[in-house]
Amino acid sequence: MNDHPDTDREQTFLEHLVELRGRLLKACLAVAVVLVCLLPFSRQLYHVLATPLMATLPEGSNMIAIDVASPFLAPFKLTLLLALVIAIPVVIYQLWAFVAPALFKHEKRLAKPLLLSSVFLFYAGCAFAYFVVFPLVFGFMARIAPEGVSVMTDISRYLDFVIALFLAFGIAFEVPIATIILVATGLVTTRQLGKARPYVVVGAFAIGMLLTPPDVISQTLLAIPMWILYEVGIIMSRILLPEKSGEESPDQATN
Repeated sequence: MNDHPDTDREQTFLEHLVELRGRLLKACLAVAVVLVCLLPFSRQLYHVLATPLMATLPEGSNMIAIDVASPFLAPFKLTLLLALVIAIPVVIYQLWAFVAPALFKHEKRLAKPLLLSSVFLFYAGCAFAYFVVFPLVFGFMARIAPEGVSVMTDISRYLDFVIALFLAFGIAFEVPIATIILVATGLVTTRQLGKARPYVVVGAFAIGMLLTPPDVISQTLLAIPMWILYEVGIIMSRILLPEKSGEESPDQATN
């Protein structure tokens, strides 16, 4: 079986640069097209993003803009980031098209599902943050506000806050992919990952403390999914890479 990269000839360094430029231009064009389509709805998009907070604010409270350009810049920044997130499949495809010719066939068979799964898991992490974490976190913060204090959040600071949470949960949901890659590269076995479970649980809560606001709810809501996804990664590694599980086979056990 031919287990070599699918290249007819070795490209020169200049040819690689030209191809990389073309791939980057196509990825940027995809982001630009999505951005142009979303710009007319930038205000509505920000309203949707602010809904979890507005639902928990006391009656009569509103968000504020303390900078002159914030009413324009905050929705535009959100729209730009959303365009990048929506165009991620195209960006990853262009990256894959550039790298794939240099990969072995067995590497391609593993890389394709991992890339697709990583995109899905990132979207799932962002959705979990918006629909589950935001209502709980903002409700908790609104309830603990001292009496007599009016809760009115600046739109730019709110955007920065939720973007940090989106990234934290989106990246945290990539734990199964990282686990499978570690096993595939031979750095660890699933048996070793299973033995490291207590340390992973402690590390998940430590990461939750660092990546989320200083409240127990968001830290726990990040740590528990990370632990569950870690277990999913171990299970999937055993299914996809049984030869690297590190478990003794029945023949080895009898010898």
